[in-house]
Amino acid sequence: MMMERLRRPSAKEQASRQDGTTRHNSREQQRCNEGSNFDSTNGQDDNERGVRKEIRSKYRDLIDSVHRNREDLLSPSNNKLTEVLEEADKLFVNVRETSEAVLDSKFVVVATDLNDEKASQMRDEDSAFDLTAFAEHLLTFMGLNRLESDGEEQSEDQLDGYLPSDAWHRLARRAEDCFRTAPTFRYMLGSFHAEPPPPKQRIERQRRPPGKEAKRIMPTQLKKMEEAEQEATEKEVERILACLKRYHQDDPSSPIPYYEFVIDPDSFPRTIENMFHTSFLVRDGLAQICLDQDKLPNIAPVEEVGMEISVDAVGSDNRNASIVSISPKIWKELIDTFDIRDAMIPPLNNQ
Repeated sequence: MMMERLRRPSAKEQASRQDGTTRHNSREQQRCNEGSNFDSTNGQDDNERGVRKEIRSKYRDLIDSVHRNREDLLSPSNNKLTEVLEEADKLFVNVRETSEAVLDSKFVVVATDLNDEKASQMRDEDSAFDLTAFAEHLLTFMGLNRLESDGEEQSEDQLDGYLPSDAWHRLARRAEDCFRTAPTFRYMLGSFHAEPPPPKQRIERQRRPPGKEAKRIMPTQLKKMEEAEQEATEKEVERILACLKRYHQDDPSSPIPYYEFVIDPDSFPRTIENMFHTSFLVRDGLAQICLDQDKLPNIAPVEEVGMEISVDAVGSDNRNASIVSISPKIWKELIDTFDIRDAMIPPLNNQ
């Protein structure tokens, strides 16, 4: 019986042994899974490092190629510098680490220096004008046909081709866009003759001297007109002086306001005439104009008794010339301000 117990384990022992086996198997499976995950992670890291290394290598190759092909990149006849920049842009899309960014910045510095040098070189080339190249481009634009030829030998001065019939019209249409000019004038029935007409001989005519009658009549007419105008002006000045003296004799103590004396409330043109004729009185020293306390002008005859100033005292040193301007608007305002109802200088017809 003892031997059978030793040989046959109990149910609890069998259960514990079975549980232990299951745990051992699960641990072994977990270790296997962790090992496989570690291997896959290591594989991904290796691939990423390879990609990073390839990008850095391409950047270095690109920088080296720029240094090697410096002359070709500076040539204005190609766009290799643009192609190199586009290639660098494609590499920059995959930049992830700092070392790669450093290489990209180095390439940008090199490319910037090349660009500045190429720009300065292009400015220097623009200052030099190549006549031959310009003529070649001009002929190409005008449509020079270099294939047609009649087999004759041409000299070096002649063109090796033929221009179409509208070549110059094509150039004119292209050039007229550069200038703001008026359209050309064209005659409907053609232009005039190319040769100008012969100049006509000028025949100098002898001027006849004016006759005695013409010499005598013209100055007489002008003299009569001037004398008539002068007499009319003098008479009007004397008439205004008489009016001034009469008003002053009526009340010598009170001054006569200048605007009340010359303004005619019924006629603006007569007011202008009165101011014009009164100016002759002041010019000849027959009347004087002075300002009162309100800075308003007053007028009075000079030779009247009671005036402190005389004709002899009014010399050239004591005179002050001034210009009086008046308009219809000011004329109406003066009439309302001084309340002028009647003209102190009556019109000539009414008098």
